[in-house]
Amino acid sequence: MMQQLQESTDHIKKIISGFEPEFGIILGTGLGALVNELEVVHSIAYTDIPNFPVSTVESHSGKLIFGNLAGRRVVVMQGRFHYYEGYSMEQVVFPVRVMKLMGVKKLFVSNAAGGLNPSFNTSDLMVITDHINLQPSNPLIGKNADQLGPRFPDMSDVYDEHMVREAMVIAEDAGFAVQEGVYVSVPGPMLETPAEYRYLSIIGADAVGMSTVPEVIAARHMGMPVFAVSVITDMCTPDRIKKVVLSDILEAAAIAEPRMTLLIRELVRRA
Repeated sequence: MMQQLQESTDHIKKIISGFEPEFGIILGTGLGALVNELEVVHSIAYTDIPNFPVSTVESHSGKLIFGNLAGRRVVVMQGRFHYYEGYSMEQVVFPVRVMKLMGVKKLFVSNAAGGLNPSFNTSDLMVITDHINLQPSNPLIGKNADQLGPRFPDMSDVYDEHMVREAMVIAEDAGFAVQEGVYVSVPGPMLETPAEYRYLSIIGADAVGMSTVPEVIAARHMGMPVFAVSVITDMCTPDRIKKVVLSDILEAAAIAEPRMTLLIRELVRRA
């Protein structure tokens, strides 16, 4: 794995020719417009990077975008990988590990999620303060890569408290509300049954999705501070469950996207 990571990193470094990103950003389903805020320097298709997986989800374009955001150097994943696509956890988090080897210091993650907290509404933003991992595996299973991090990384402070508090201030100054809560990551790709939604709520989750936690585990294993935000694209409480199609999720994400973009842009500016 380390050899593959180094091959990918070296290949990217040759293309970006001295551009050194400070921050990594992963964009979730329907949340790709942040790229429009970038002064783009380089764009590399995943298919052109050795050892890189390729996104198979129709709303994920599959590019690494390098550029300047709010005066800071960033690399943006326009499209992520999911366990349900048939990838191993090692493949799902491969780009995050490459980011670390490129010198990325902090990771910002977004996702589309279903709302389990009855006080939430569609198109709300939820800053993630903790998570529950219900994926069938995680990226640290197997022999530890000591070059990346310790065998038993601590997970008591997964999401950077300073950035969480800073996000609240940014949202208040901009005049919009932001929720806080626990994100539960499930395998997918099917959505949950009403009984499963009840179960997830009972065990303490405020929102549910099919991503984020593997990448966050990998980032924290490598000592990278993480900020993550969910866009609530549908409500999963008993009185508000309805059949959901991808177009509904994209529509709800589009409504929230300007607020999410502002939040991440300003956090990057202040980082």
